[in-house]
Amino acid sequence: MVLEGRTTKGNRLLKIKEIKYENPEAGFSQELSEAIVILCREMDIPVPMWMKKNTHEFAAFHQTIFFDTQYPEKVRFDSFQIKIIR
Repeated sequence: MVLEGRTTKGNRLLKIKEIKYENPEAGFSQELSEAIVILCREMDIPVPMWMKKNTHEFAAFHQTIFFDTQYPEKVRFDSFQIKIIR
């Protein structure tokens, strides 16, 4: 899986990062969870709380957006978008 992450503040793109992650022994949701943790670590941001809306968005569009309210600590961006590239 190739996962892309973008952080934005207002309409301004702050950071973009793409990672490739594969774990053939894991199911899709576990592989996605592991990839998100790695992506957040590489982007130097905390891991967001996954909510029901994220599940619906990801199932429908293969992407989702996390807002600053989904973090237990204060962050320097308004949103974090992830999407599967391949």
